[in-house]
Amino acid sequence: MPSSNPLPPKENSLFKRILKCYEQKQYKNGLKFAKQILSNPKYAEHGETLAMKGLTLNCLGRKEEAYEYVRRGLRNDLRSHVCWHVYGLLQRSDKKYDEAIKCYRNALKWEKDNIQILRDLSLLQIQMRDLEGYRDTRYQLFMLRPTQRASWIGFAMAYHLLKDYEMALKILDSFRKTLVSNVFDYEHSELLLYQNMVIQESGALEDALKHLEQFHTQICDKLSVDETWANLYLKLGRHSDACEKYRQLLQRNPENTGYYMRLMESLQLETDEQRRVLLAEYRDKYPRALAPSRLLLNYASGDIFKKEIDRYLRKGLHKGVPPLFVDLRSLYKDPTKVTTIQNLMDNYVESLSKTGYFNIEESKENGPKEPASALLWAYYYMAQHYDFLGDTYKGLHYINTAIEHTPTLIELFVTKGRIYKHAGDVMEAYNWLDEAQGLDTADRYINSKCAKYMLRANLIKEAEETCSKFTREGVSAMENLNEMQCMWFQTECALAYQRLEKWGEALKKCHEVDRHFSEIIEDQFDFHTYCMRKMTLRSYVGLLRLEDVLRAHPFYFRAAKCAIEVYIRLHDKPLQDEATEQELNTENLAPSELKKLRNKQRKARRKAELEKAVQVAAAEKREQHNKSRQVAADTEPDAPQQDELIPDKLARMDDPLGQAIRFLQPLQQLCADKIETHLMAFEIYSRKEKPLLMLQCVKRAWKLDPNHPEVHSCIVRLAIAMDRWRRTGVLSETVVTVINKQMDPILLKRTPHQINSQFLKANVNDLPATFQGARMMYLLDPSTQSTAIKLVTDLSPSVKNYSIQMCTKVLNALCSGEFGECAEANADYMTRCHELYPFATAFRPASSNSTNTANTTNTNASSPSFTPIISAPTPTWGVLESQENCVSN
Repeated sequence: MPSSNPLPPKENSLFKRILKCYEQKQYKNGLKFAKQILSNPKYAEHGETLAMKGLTLNCLGRKEEAYEYVRRGLRNDLRSHVCWHVYGLLQRSDKKYDEAIKCYRNALKWEKDNIQILRDLSLLQIQMRDLEGYRDTRYQLFMLRPTQRASWIGFAMAYHLLKDYEMALKILDSFRKTLVSNVFDYEHSELLLYQNMVIQESGALEDALKHLEQFHTQICDKLSVDETWANLYLKLGRHSDACEKYRQLLQRNPENTGYYMRLMESLQLETDEQRRVLLAEYRDKYPRALAPSRLLLNYASGDIFKKEIDRYLRKGLHKGVPPLFVDLRSLYKDPTKVTTIQNLMDNYVESLSKTGYFNIEESKENGPKEPASALLWAYYYMAQHYDFLGDTYKGLHYINTAIEHTPTLIELFVTKGRIYKHAGDVMEAYNWLDEAQGLDTADRYINSKCAKYMLRANLIKEAEETCSKFTREGVSAMENLNEMQCMWFQTECALAYQRLEKWGEALKKCHEVDRHFSEIIEDQFDFHTYCMRKMTLRSYVGLLRLEDVLRAHPFYFRAAKCAIEVYIRLHDKPLQDEATEQELNTENLAPSELKKLRNKQRKARRKAELEKAVQVAAAEKREQHNKSRQVAADTEPDAPQQDELIPDKLARMDDPLGQAIRFLQPLQQLCADKIETHLMAFEIYSRKEKPLLMLQCVKRAWKLDPNHPEVHSCIVRLAIAMDRWRRTGVLSETVVTVINKQMDPILLKRTPHQINSQFLKANVNDLPATFQGARMMYLLDPSTQSTAIKLVTDLSPSVKNYSIQMCTKVLNALCSGEFGECAEANADYMTRCHELYPFATAFRPASSNSTNTANTTNTNASSPSFTPIISAPTPTWGVLESQENCVSN
């Protein structure tokens, strides 16, 4: 590369050696050569040498010095493409991609055809999804290196990502014609499959089919060929051809449920009877395959269902299949199927316990008995069955019977813990998971499950100690779990801290999860060149599309929701300064109590200082270890160090709603189909007094579900705000006109009182709807307190959609003062909820929380007579559907 400020031959050879040392990661030698050039007074300020020295220092972790040298070099030689390129590399190492792109563009002003700069620029453009800029850069690279495969592929992919399929196909076709080799390897195969994918995305399905027929012999991935062929036939309406292909695929893999569904579609089967006959055919053809037998149960009914489920259950119980209930759980949406399964299982249990056969009649034939484990798995299934139906007593009876039968089976203890969890007793659930974990301390799954239940019981330290059995030695378990991006643990930690009202700690965990997603997005940088080189083009496009919607993942949604709720709480009730809190705490204390408090605070400060000192020492030790390891390996440094997350600082942010919006924005872009996104947005913008944004949230939520209870409350609150804005005149006429016009289809010229009254009448027996309606009733008119409380505390048999979670929500609202002062109503409601859900700790008197669990477990849970002190209600099928989502957790 010609320099704008050339060096004489001797120094120039040294400069080339600096470049070589940088490429070979011999950074110390590179610094020696740079020192030799800069020690010459004539070249002490040589810009490109200073820049290269800075770049080398950056690789050794000396970032501040690196920036100083690079900027100094750039000031001395602003027209050097080397200095601008190095400055761009420095910015890229700090993840400042926008700044790095500016530096590369400045470098290209002085050296427009530099291949390396163009490649680095194209990587940053695809990373930042500047697709038009990426296309232009790839075109330049293509013109400069038309013989390289990566030039063709990158140029074609730029047009593909821009959805200019015609141009992308022309480039790919021209490139394929330039290949003269007759050896067709996997890379060539992937190129052909990628080309076929582009043709399909362009909508030319006939052309895609012709392309596949022409080149299928050159493609090594025969499974992809057959699947693509079958899919194209199906989309083109060539059902007989599609049917033939899917039959071939099923012959290859009879366990693939997707093949069966598409085969039914290609055969144009319209009735359940036709589908059942097809699946029965495949069940008989492949007797060892489970998929056709299981799918058949979805379409069977009546006596046929009874016969088929009898066959399926016997096979599962005989073999001892632990997830048998999980496999059949989706059938529980149909009450008649549930009744059939329950009757069969009752007969199995009775017959197996008496005769060892599934049916008493079979015992007369003197055939071989079922294994002893068949009865055990029948008990296990029945425990899960009754737990799912909400009958905690019977569920506990069967699981206790199973434990008496085989007290060493870990799954039994896990299920018993799950039953207690669903019954609302998180402490007893944790105890049984701890028992299960003690049976096999080397099982990582049980260990993780136990830690999760500990966190649900707010036992954070204990959960950390449990996880420490499988984390790296020498580092705290919490820190190692953060390094491993163990997001389920951090999310559960955040929720536990939120329940304990440790707001700063909760926010720290949420921010850690957010940083994991940022790291995952940054990690794709290495794949931009790798995938182009290895020709894994279909997977690469899939990766890019996944990264674009990464924050739609449930892990991020849960963490963001927790963070938003905490920030809203901190906005509503900001934390006071420590000095203010101490003054408030000591104002009304007697001298003796004040002395005790001072001693307690002094001990707490000493303990905190000691813990802080230990943490600082450990951090310094780790940093020293990392530096020594980095210098020893002589490799590039890791990603730039991010600001430390300090809980107290996070909890005392100046603008909590601004921080909440930062978590909200990805959800608004990627999770707009979830109503919770718009409800959270409304809570934020209503506090910021943003009328148009509040309107936007209400409109979007109403479009998703106009009958959602919380959407109703948002509509009423917006209507109240609109009346206030009209009276005070704080809004311009234009904004008022827009709001009125947009809200007309929702309000229908009704007042907030009319909207709420009509909503309550329409949902008179629905607890979630009644709860929100009663809240709005009290908000509109505080004199209706007694009526509102009576509505939300009604637990008569006619009420629908009540659950432990919903009742807990109502109780929290009563306790927090959302319905004013109502201590007597609180106590009465808690008593009735305790009668309804005797296992739930949320409804127990505080004094009996520790003793009632053991008493209830010993007296009621294991009683075989099923005569509980208080009979548990049978939930409606609507409640069962909502339970289905949480059973596996």
